[in-house]
Amino acid sequence: MRSLMITAHDYRSRRKVNIHFIADELAKYGPTHFFSCQYSLLSKLKLDVRRSIDKQANKVELHEGVNCYLWKTTLHPINMRKALFSPIENFMFERYIHNSSPVLLEWIKQVDIVFFESGIAPIFFKLVQHLNPRAKTVYIASDDLETINVASYVRATFAQVAPQMDALCFTSKHMIDRRPGLPNSYVIPHGFDYSVEDHADPSPYGLGRHVVSVGSMLFDPKFFIIAAKLFPDVTFHVIGSGMNAHRDYGNNVRVYDEMPHKKTLPYIKHATVGVAPYRLADVPKYLCDTSMKLMQYDFFRLPAVCPAGIVGDYPSRFGFIPGDVESIGNALRAALDAPHLPPQRMHLRWSEVVARMLSPDNFADTKPEECH
Repeated sequence: MRSLMITAHDYRSRRKVNIHFIADELAKYGPTHFFSCQYSLLSKLKLDVRRSIDKQANKVELHEGVNCYLWKTTLHPINMRKALFSPIENFMFERYIHNSSPVLLEWIKQVDIVFFESGIAPIFFKLVQHLNPRAKTVYIASDDLETINVASYVRATFAQVAPQMDALCFTSKHMIDRRPGLPNSYVIPHGFDYSVEDHADPSPYGLGRHVVSVGSMLFDPKFFIIAAKLFPDVTFHVIGSGMNAHRDYGNNVRVYDEMPHKKTLPYIKHATVGVAPYRLADVPKYLCDTSMKLMQYDFFRLPAVCPAGIVGDYPSRFGFIPGDVESIGNALRAALDAPHLPPQRMHLRWSEVVARMLSPDNFADTKPEECH
């Protein structure tokens, strides 16, 4: 089976998210192509994590068994945010599609199945239909489109093409609740790589209590400005936030650049508490199921601090209100004093996730009505 993934991530980047693990599994089925789009000179200004592999842009490279291509353009279409600019936004997206990379066009013709990750990838659906109508099409909803604030052009396109796709794979029942009525919808949660235990030693910490945060999604530096002042005897470790150290961070906040996924594991396993410092009070509820950092904290038995709306039914999570000093203090205090409980949920392996994406009707647990 020959597969193609269209996404705004790059398989070679240091940060590993669901789409990377899915690609690993697809490579076991046959030739796998990882096409990374929405990257340009603008991306450097926005501190895109792919800037570390900028020199490899516009070159096909076989990396760990996966064919990779980072499509870099002078500009890429963006969310213009205001209806007044919709004509400009529409023109930019249509021009982007019309001038698609020759590599993308060739890869589309070669494959048996195309995966579109949430983001701008669905804008290429009609191109896939035109060039390779026999290819199976699968949408991977890593995030809700409204949550990641995609352009109105993308939202409108997805609404139009979603019913035509072979499968819409949502990672949480809370996500699918927002798009009811599509018979091709399935709930297929994130998987988990149980081999992380093999790479999580030794401890990188010295004596004392250590709180860790990994990743940049909805990252709120204010959390650490507040927390560091409230707990001067605790050391806070901020890994791959996408931001430099804030000038108001205390001396007990240590900031690390993006690092390979495996190198983050010792920091997680040996921490006292894990934090998901999302900046929104109304953070989407589906993150209680889909946050990979929270999944890893749970696996390594860490009490976790996160916005109250995504505590879910985990007794090891402690909720706070972003920006609220008292609630941040209460949540951290409770987490620092909490026992390290065994994992609260058994997660699918990535091989099981991909099997469901390829043939979702063969599994009873993918049906939305079974997930409520």
